[in-house]
Amino acid sequence: MKGGKGTLARLAYILAIVGGILLIVLSLLSLVGYAFSIPFQSPVAGVFGAGIIGLILGIIAVIGSKKAGELIWAIVLIIVGFLGGGIGGLLVLIGGILGLLSRFI
Repeated sequence: MKGGKGTLARLAYILAIVGGILLIVLSLLSLVGYAFSIPFQSPVAGVFGAGIIGLILGIIAVIGSKKAGELIWAIVLIIVGFLGGGIGGLLVLIGGILGLLSRFI
């Protein structure tokens, strides 16, 4: 790997893992009753409940973050970040976009 491409993929990994961990922690807090009001709402939170969906999406983001530089996982991270919402989802979304960019640069 070239220096720039590897650095971008590494940054995508870090953002996706931090965002996935935040999704997990915030959804667990939501399940126990300590929900935070975050400006970026999940589009599926009202339909299914933010706690369980956020937990599942956070686990997917943590697993997919290891392969953020691959095309399919970058697309999965973008979708997970959009559906996850909140600051964690935003970080996963940015990580997915950077992983996608690292694939094509």
